[in-house]
Amino acid sequence: MLIVADTRFDEWIADHYELLWPELFDPLVLDPAVRFLADLAGARPVLEFGVGTGRLAVPLAEHGCPVAGIELSAAMASRIDRGSPGRHIAVTIGDFATTQVAGHFGLVYLVRNTITNLTTQHEQVAAFKNAAEHLEPGGHFVVENYVPQLRKLPPGETTTVFSATPSHLGYEVYDVAAQIAVSHHHWMIGGELRSFSAPHRYAWPAELDLMAELAGLTFQHRYADWNRTPFTGESPSHITVWQK
Repeated sequence: MLIVADTRFDEWIADHYELLWPELFDPLVLDPAVRFLADLAGARPVLEFGVGTGRLAVPLAEHGCPVAGIELSAAMASRIDRGSPGRHIAVTIGDFATTQVAGHFGLVYLVRNTITNLTTQHEQVAAFKNAAEHLEPGGHFVVENYVPQLRKLPPGETTTVFSATPSHLGYEVYDVAAQIAVSHHHWMIGGELRSFSAPHRYAWPAELDLMAELAGLTFQHRYADWNRTPFTGESPSHITVWQK
Protein backbone atom coordinates (compact mmCIF):
# COMPACT_ATOMS: atom_id res chain seq x y z
CA MET A 1 0.00 0.00 0.00
CA LEU A 2 1.31 3.45 -0.93
CA ILE A 3 1.92 5.82 1.97
CA VAL A 4 0.97 9.40 1.10
CA ALA A 5 2.41 11.83 3.63
CA ASP A 6 1.11 15.32 4.26
CA THR A 7 2.22 18.11 6.57
CA ARG A 8 0.23 21.02 7.91
CA PHE A 9 3.22 22.51 9.69
CA ASP A 10 3.90 25.47 7.42
CA GLU A 11 6.10 28.56 7.76
CA TRP A 12 3.66 30.30 10.12
CA ILE A 13 3.40 27.29 12.44
CA ALA A 14 7.20 26.89 12.41
CA ASP A 15 7.72 30.57 13.25
CA HIS A 16 5.21 30.45 16.13
CA TYR A 17 5.71 26.89 17.36
CA GLU A 18 7.03 27.80 20.81
CA LEU A 19 4.30 30.43 21.25
CA LEU A 20 1.53 28.02 20.24
CA TRP A 21 2.67 25.09 22.43
CA PRO A 22 4.64 26.76 25.27
CA GLU A 23 4.09 23.83 27.65
CA LEU A 24 6.44 21.71 25.52
CA PHE A 25 9.30 24.09 26.27
CA ASP A 26 8.72 24.26 30.02
CA PRO A 27 11.99 23.10 31.67
CA LEU A 28 9.91 20.87 33.95
CA VAL A 29 8.83 18.98 30.80
CA LEU A 30 11.88 19.40 28.58
CA ASP A 31 14.71 18.67 31.01
CA PRO A 32 13.42 15.26 32.22
CA ALA A 33 12.80 14.21 28.60
CA VAL A 34 16.37 15.09 27.61
CA ARG A 35 17.80 13.25 30.64
CA PHE A 36 15.63 10.18 29.94
CA LEU A 37 16.70 9.97 26.29
CA ALA A 38 20.36 10.77 26.99
CA ASP A 39 20.50 8.03 29.64
CA LEU A 40 19.16 5.48 27.13
CA ALA A 41 21.44 6.64 24.33
CA GLY A 42 24.70 6.83 26.24
CA ALA A 43 27.40 7.55 23.67
CA ARG A 44 25.51 5.92 20.81
CA PRO A 45 24.01 7.90 17.89
CA VAL A 46 20.38 8.98 18.11
CA LEU A 47 17.63 9.35 15.49
CA GLU A 48 14.46 11.39 16.07
CA PHE A 49 11.37 10.65 13.99
CA GLY A 50 9.50 13.93 13.46
CA VAL A 51 12.37 16.10 14.71
CA GLY A 52 10.42 19.35 14.16
CA THR A 53 12.32 22.49 15.17
CA GLY A 54 14.77 20.52 17.29
CA ARG A 55 13.07 21.00 20.66
CA LEU A 56 14.69 17.79 21.95
CA ALA A 57 17.38 17.21 19.32
CA VAL A 58 19.24 20.43 20.08
CA PRO A 59 19.62 19.89 23.85
CA LEU A 60 20.51 16.23 23.22
CA ALA A 61 23.26 17.36 20.85
CA GLU A 62 24.45 19.81 23.50
CA HIS A 63 24.47 16.87 25.91
CA GLY A 64 27.01 15.19 23.61
CA CYS A 65 24.73 12.79 21.72
CA PRO A 66 25.28 12.51 17.94
CA VAL A 67 21.77 13.34 16.67
CA ALA A 68 20.06 12.91 13.30
CA GLY A 69 16.43 13.49 12.41
CA ILE A 70 13.68 12.81 9.90
CA GLU A 71 11.14 15.58 9.37
CA LEU A 72 8.34 15.96 6.84
CA SER A 73 8.06 19.75 7.12
CA ALA A 74 10.97 21.61 5.57
CA ALA A 75 9.71 24.77 7.29
CA MET A 76 10.06 23.17 10.73
CA ALA A 77 13.44 21.60 9.96
CA SER A 78 14.88 24.89 8.73
CA ARG A 79 14.60 26.29 12.28
CA ILE A 80 16.91 23.67 13.78
CA ASP A 81 20.20 25.30 12.78
CA ARG A 82 19.00 28.57 14.28
CA GLY A 83 18.73 26.90 17.66
CA SER A 84 21.94 24.90 17.47
CA PRO A 85 24.84 27.15 16.49
CA GLY A 86 27.99 25.07 16.19
CA ARG A 87 26.05 21.80 16.47
CA HIS A 88 25.22 20.00 13.26
CA ILE A 89 22.04 17.93 13.34
CA ALA A 90 21.65 16.05 10.07
CA VAL A 91 18.00 16.19 9.01
CA THR A 92 16.47 14.20 6.18
CA ILE A 93 13.23 15.58 4.74
CA GLY A 94 10.62 12.85 4.43
CA ASP A 95 7.99 10.86 6.30
CA PHE A 96 9.27 8.71 9.14
CA ALA A 97 7.16 5.71 8.12
CA THR A 98 9.32 5.03 5.05
CA THR A 99 12.31 7.41 4.90
CA GLN A 100 15.71 5.78 5.42
CA VAL A 101 18.90 7.44 6.64
CA ALA A 102 22.41 6.04 6.61
CA GLY A 103 23.78 4.20 9.60
CA HIS A 104 22.40 2.47 12.68
CA PHE A 105 21.42 4.03 15.97
CA GLY A 106 21.37 3.13 19.62
CA LEU A 107 18.14 5.08 20.12
CA VAL A 108 15.23 6.05 17.88
CA TYR A 109 12.51 8.14 19.47
CA LEU A 110 9.13 9.57 18.50
CA VAL A 111 7.51 12.01 20.92
CA ARG A 112 4.53 14.26 21.57
CA ASN A 113 1.83 12.01 20.04
CA THR A 114 3.49 12.23 16.62
CA ILE A 115 2.80 8.57 15.87
CA THR A 116 -0.87 9.61 15.54
CA ASN A 117 -0.01 11.94 12.66
CA LEU A 118 0.06 8.74 10.62
CA THR A 119 -3.65 8.27 10.05
CA THR A 120 -3.79 4.58 9.08
CA GLN A 121 -2.76 1.47 10.97
CA HIS A 122 -0.68 0.47 7.94
CA GLU A 123 1.40 3.64 8.23
CA GLN A 124 1.88 3.26 11.97
CA VAL A 125 3.02 -0.35 11.58
CA ALA A 126 5.45 0.83 8.89
CA ALA A 127 6.89 3.43 11.28
CA PHE A 128 7.67 0.77 13.87
CA LYS A 129 9.30 -1.38 11.19
CA ASN A 130 11.33 1.61 10.01
CA ALA A 131 12.46 2.32 13.57
CA ALA A 132 13.56 -1.30 14.02
CA GLU A 133 15.50 -1.23 10.76
CA HIS A 134 17.44 1.83 11.96
CA LEU A 135 18.31 0.35 15.36
CA GLU A 136 21.49 -1.51 16.15
CA PRO A 137 21.10 -4.73 18.17
CA GLY A 138 20.24 -3.80 21.75
CA GLY A 139 19.04 -0.34 20.69
CA HIS A 140 15.84 1.20 21.99
CA PHE A 141 12.73 2.72 20.41
CA VAL A 142 10.85 5.23 22.57
CA VAL A 143 7.35 6.57 21.90
CA GLU A 144 5.54 9.28 23.84
CA ASN A 145 1.81 9.16 23.20
CA TYR A 146 -1.49 10.05 24.80
CA VAL A 147 -4.02 7.52 26.01
CA PRO A 148 -7.30 8.02 24.08
CA GLN A 149 -9.73 9.87 26.33
CA LEU A 150 -12.84 8.04 25.19
CA ARG A 151 -14.15 7.79 28.76
CA LYS A 152 -14.82 11.53 28.52
CA LEU A 153 -17.33 10.94 25.70
CA PRO A 154 -20.91 10.41 26.93
CA PRO A 155 -23.09 8.22 24.68
CA GLY A 156 -23.94 10.09 21.48
CA GLU A 157 -21.26 12.77 21.98
CA THR A 158 -18.23 13.15 19.71
CA THR A 159 -16.36 16.21 21.02
CA THR A 160 -14.03 16.87 23.96
CA VAL A 161 -12.45 20.23 24.86
CA PHE A 162 -8.81 20.01 25.97
CA SER A 163 -7.98 23.72 26.21
CA ALA A 164 -10.12 26.81 26.84
CA THR A 165 -8.21 29.99 27.65
CA PRO A 166 -8.60 33.62 26.53
CA SER A 167 -6.02 32.98 23.79
CA HIS A 168 -6.60 29.33 22.86
CA LEU A 169 -9.55 27.03 22.24
CA GLY A 170 -8.66 23.42 21.53
CA TYR A 171 -11.04 20.51 21.02
CA GLU A 172 -11.13 17.08 19.40
CA VAL A 173 -13.91 15.51 17.34
CA TYR A 174 -13.87 11.71 17.48
CA ASP A 175 -14.93 9.20 14.86
CA VAL A 176 -14.83 6.15 17.10
CA ALA A 177 -15.62 3.69 14.31
CA ALA A 178 -12.66 4.93 12.24
CA GLN A 179 -10.37 5.43 15.27
CA ILE A 180 -9.75 9.02 14.14
CA ALA A 181 -9.77 12.19 16.22
CA VAL A 182 -9.56 15.55 14.46
CA SER A 183 -7.86 18.19 16.61
CA HIS A 184 -8.98 21.79 16.19
CA HIS A 185 -7.06 24.80 17.51
CA HIS A 186 -8.13 28.44 17.46
CA TRP A 187 -5.60 30.99 18.72
CA MET A 188 -5.98 34.74 19.25
CA ILE A 189 -2.51 36.16 18.65
CA GLY A 190 -1.85 39.87 18.40
CA GLY A 191 -5.54 40.51 17.87
CA GLU A 192 -5.67 38.05 14.95
CA LEU A 193 -7.57 34.75 14.96
CA ARG A 194 -5.58 31.77 13.66
CA SER A 195 -6.96 28.28 13.20
CA PHE A 196 -5.33 24.88 12.73
CA SER A 197 -6.85 21.42 12.34
CA ALA A 198 -5.33 17.98 11.85
CA PRO A 199 -6.57 14.36 11.88
CA HIS A 200 -4.95 11.79 14.14
CA ARG A 201 -5.28 8.03 14.35
CA TYR A 202 -5.28 7.32 18.06
CA ALA A 203 -3.91 4.01 19.30
CA TRP A 204 -4.05 2.27 22.66
CA PRO A 205 -0.78 1.24 24.36
CA ALA A 206 -1.58 -2.43 23.74
CA GLU A 207 -1.95 -1.77 20.00
CA LEU A 208 1.44 -0.06 19.94
CA ASP A 209 2.94 -3.05 21.76
CA LEU A 210 1.64 -5.32 19.00
CA MET A 211 3.12 -3.05 16.33
CA ALA A 212 6.44 -3.26 18.14
CA GLU A 213 6.23 -7.05 18.31
CA LEU A 214 5.53 -7.23 14.58
CA ALA A 215 8.69 -5.16 14.03
CA GLY A 216 10.81 -7.52 16.15
CA LEU A 217 10.99 -5.24 19.20
CA THR A 218 10.57 -6.35 22.81
CA PHE A 219 8.66 -4.39 25.44
CA GLN A 220 10.91 -2.99 28.19
CA HIS A 221 9.16 -0.27 30.19
CA ARG A 222 6.09 1.95 30.27
CA TYR A 223 5.92 5.11 32.36
CA ALA A 224 3.35 7.85 32.86
CA ASP A 225 5.91 10.61 32.17
CA TRP A 226 9.58 11.37 31.60
CA ASN A 227 10.22 11.24 35.36
CA ARG A 228 9.45 7.50 35.24
CA THR A 229 6.24 7.84 37.24
CA PRO A 230 4.48 4.45 37.24
CA PHE A 231 1.88 4.06 34.50
CA THR A 232 -1.66 3.34 35.73
CA GLY A 233 -5.17 3.13 34.35
CA GLU A 234 -5.60 6.81 35.15
CA SER A 235 -2.49 8.01 33.29
CA PRO A 236 -3.43 10.37 30.41
CA SER A 237 -0.24 9.59 28.47
CA HIS A 238 2.69 7.21 28.42
CA ILE A 239 6.38 6.88 27.62
CA THR A 240 7.08 3.38 26.31
CA VAL A 241 10.45 1.76 25.63
CA TRP A 242 10.99 -1.24 23.38
CA GLN A 243 14.32 -2.89 22.60
CA LYS A 244 15.70 -4.59 19.49
